[in-house]
Amino acid sequence: MMEFDTVIHSGTIVTADGQFSGDIGISQGRIAAVAEKLSGGETRIDAGGRLVLPGGIEAHAHIAQESSAGVMTADDYLSGSISAAFGGNSSFIPFAAQQRGQSIDDVIATYDARGARSVLDYSYHLIVSDPTEEVLHDQLPRAFARGITSFKVFMTYDLMNLGDGGMLDILEVARHHGAITMVHAENNDMVKWMNRRLADKGLSAPKYHAISRPQLAEEEAINRAIQLAKLVDAPLFIVHVSTAGGAEIVRREKFNGAKLFAETCPQYLALTRDDLDRAGMEGAKYICSPPLRGADTQDALWKHVAMGTFESVSSDHAPYRADDTGKFLNGRDVAYPAIANGMPGIAARLPYLFSEGVVKGRITPEQFVALSSTNAAKTFGCSTKGRIAPGMDADIAIWNPQVTRTVVQADQHDNMDYTPFEGMELTGVPEVVMNRGATIVSHGTLMAQEGQGRFFARAAVDLRGKAGFTAPEFDPAQNFGTQLR
Repeated sequence: MMEFDTVIHSGTIVTADGQFSGDIGISQGRIAAVAEKLSGGETRIDAGGRLVLPGGIEAHAHIAQESSAGVMTADDYLSGSISAAFGGNSSFIPFAAQQRGQSIDDVIATYDARGARSVLDYSYHLIVSDPTEEVLHDQLPRAFARGITSFKVFMTYDLMNLGDGGMLDILEVARHHGAITMVHAENNDMVKWMNRRLADKGLSAPKYHAISRPQLAEEEAINRAIQLAKLVDAPLFIVHVSTAGGAEIVRREKFNGAKLFAETCPQYLALTRDDLDRAGMEGAKYICSPPLRGADTQDALWKHVAMGTFESVSSDHAPYRADDTGKFLNGRDVAYPAIANGMPGIAARLPYLFSEGVVKGRITPEQFVALSSTNAAKTFGCSTKGRIAPGMDADIAIWNPQVTRTVVQADQHDNMDYTPFEGMELTGVPEVVMNRGATIVSHGTLMAQEGQGRFFARAAVDLRGKAGFTAPEFDPAQNFGTQLR
């Protein structure tokens, strides 16, 4: 008889493919068996008919990260990982940001020191802002060899924007090494032009942030980023899609075979630009980029979530406190461009998606698993995570699908002083969260110790089912004669 360290029994196991009643046997941090009934186990956890899911993988979060303007996020890897765990996540992949002039080696060393405090397993997406020849052809390949197989680039912000040529250089390197490029897609010149126009009219309140970053700016940049990636046939991940038009471009290009992936975020499903117009400077709490849109956009994005346009719904957790360390680092009586950009949400992501998605019938429990964990594991090469199957890490969340709670800041377990989801009634609670078989959270109590999370290396992006695109001009040595005819 197989011996187990832990057996989770009497639960409804839900995967991205289906659900069934069964037990899970865990040994040495891995899932050793999945069966209808399992005996034994030094520890036996009675799931009591609740849903037993793969633990969430939060694949878009800014933890212990300085912005390009020098503002440090409120959450470090200890508080950020604790907040993620209370939200049903077993692992996460925050960003490790390169500043101009900094080597990738130094970036990784810095975040290795920061990440060592995590209670959850973690990896990094690199943010590349200074793609020198040494970065492209020496430092990035070393990062890939270590298992950091994704990085992010920006099409907006003067200190981060690489331009189209810089993006092509990055995309070609990524393609060669089996990495995936993530992109913040907004047209920089359109945004800057709108900012000047609003400033000339004296329109500086937080509500004008939404106007300053038009939907067209996102849609144009998404389309352009995809065409750049298609030219070199490189995989591309569009982060935080906030518009119906942008989502439709992604859907169309995926249908045509592009090596394309995308996400949206709970704030674009739950909040609107009206929140930016709250009294006083309360609207500053809701400044993020791309900005919040309208209710009609919410409806369209939910349809795209249900039809599979998006691989994931990620938090884009960017925790800047509503004080002079965060949102108001430049003062309170300032125009919207001087207010720190971003909002928290790592603990609310999955409870919101479960309540508004599964409970309200917009998505199935299986789709919830795919959007919260399994797709992120496939896309970002988390080869031992995101599934309940023998041999996988025992990263598991047990959900009570019937409990209803009101979102309050104290329950987010982060270092923030507000949550944008305050007061929402959400149904569905992750009661037990496990990382490699160790219980991290149990019924509202933190069980983990600082630093017990591990860095995990990731494999190349999974491109099965992605036909890609061949631009005949891309290989002139092979196609030059054809092009002349």
